[in-house]
Amino acid sequence: MKGDNLDSNIIPNEKADGPPRTKKNTRFASACALLASMTSILLGYDIGVMSGAALFIKDDLNVSDTQIEILLGILNLYSLLGSFAAGRTSDWIGRRYTIVFAAVIFFVGAIMMGLSPNYAFLMVGRFVAGIGVGYALMIAPVYTAEVSPASSRGFLTSFPEMFINLGILLGYVSNFAFKGLPRHYGWRVMLGIGAIPSVFLAVGVLGMPESPRWLVMQGRLADAKKVLDRTSDSPEEAAARLAEIKEAAQISVECNEDVVDVPKRRKGDGVWRELLLHPSPGVLKILITAVGMHFFQQASGIDSVVLYSPRVFKKAGITSENALLGATVAVGFTKTIFILVATVLLDRVGRRPLLLTGTAGMILSLASLGFGLTVVDRHPNERLEWAIVVCIASILIYVAFFSIGLGPITWVYTSEVFPLRLRAQGAAIGVAVNRTTSGVLTMTFISLYKAITIGGAFFLYGGVALIAWIFFFTYLPETRGKTLEEMEEFFGVRGKDLTDRKQGAGVELSSASGVESGDVKK
Repeated sequence: MKGDNLDSNIIPNEKADGPPRTKKNTRFASACALLASMTSILLGYDIGVMSGAALFIKDDLNVSDTQIEILLGILNLYSLLGSFAAGRTSDWIGRRYTIVFAAVIFFVGAIMMGLSPNYAFLMVGRFVAGIGVGYALMIAPVYTAEVSPASSRGFLTSFPEMFINLGILLGYVSNFAFKGLPRHYGWRVMLGIGAIPSVFLAVGVLGMPESPRWLVMQGRLADAKKVLDRTSDSPEEAAARLAEIKEAAQISVECNEDVVDVPKRRKGDGVWRELLLHPSPGVLKILITAVGMHFFQQASGIDSVVLYSPRVFKKAGITSENALLGATVAVGFTKTIFILVATVLLDRVGRRPLLLTGTAGMILSLASLGFGLTVVDRHPNERLEWAIVVCIASILIYVAFFSIGLGPITWVYTSEVFPLRLRAQGAAIGVAVNRTTSGVLTMTFISLYKAITIGGAFFLYGGVALIAWIFFFTYLPETRGKTLEEMEEFFGVRGKDLTDRKQGAGVELSSASGVESGDVKK
């Protein structure tokens, strides 16, 4: 590293004998994270817009409640295909072009939904859009975590959740803005207009650099160094991050060549073996952590609240269509405001305090919502204003606590705990659990509340949130401020696990690129 370049990043202390302080240079990393995270707006918009559009679709296409349940929830199951394919695609063409690919797929799906002549064609459009959503959900947090310096990784990797919330708000606003159109056209405009953000996203992402960790896996060390120099807090941190990435990829730390020869072989086979078939204790702990967080994020009922908020408000006693859609806008606005609070606090307060506080708030607000809805349900011929206020306040408080805790921290935490060689596929597993759980809940919510009452449904979600709090308190350590490579030691993946992998004849490089370390030119 040149001396003049190093000096330019040093801020002299007032005392001559004091250690130098380095300035932070997170603007470029923030811009990259911002662009990558915008892919999450695709899912958010779909969730938000479908909550209101479903009211008009039901009337226009004359479909049943069961068909509406399937329509709203099936996108989550379709997204499984996209999330698993994204792990392989992102290792093949890179994180950046995978984001572009996700935007293109969603664009096609949104256009198809907007032009749907009937329910069957609408379901085909949901399938295509679901693939795009799966790609976006998997790749956004992975890219953001890999490009972020440790000092601001929590802030930057919370961006995907922030854009999900912004997308939900935009979807609600779209419902409110186009509700006055004839029913035959209104819901089609609401869905089709979702193609617009994907166009700007695909163009904007082309200006981003590739992930430094993916570049190292391809043997492009010089290119990785350039990216790290621009996304690290200091030149020293850039050099340390490069060394740690090379070590995690089992490339010699002393190797200073611009490009090393990394032959491509069967991609991902060793990764899936190590993740699912023969996980070491450290990897198993990480996998349980990621699966548990993604499961509880959805099993505590967030998508049921967001997707069915007009129906919940109607059950609470709000009958005016304008008031119903206006209340949903308030939900989206509250979620968006509090996710901004979380982005500020993540690297200051830490993951655990926000997660435990947010989950505790969710438990109390779900219990309050269940109580309010039960009271309203037992007095069908009375308008209990206080119970309506309790229901509305409980929903707003619930989404606020979700947005400062379990909402963003699930993506932040699970994107930073997986080792480099397992990160893409590990993230895909997390997204799969997340979307499967969401799909099951959203496709059964109407049937559930008809079976156990709507108040009982939210009491059930509150019980799940209580179990989640216990899991987080007993199982999840704090990860604030640790580099992605330090995380391996923190969870016990390095040390014994790394030594075990190096024993025997030949050393398998179990990165997502699937090469042997003996083939790397050093």
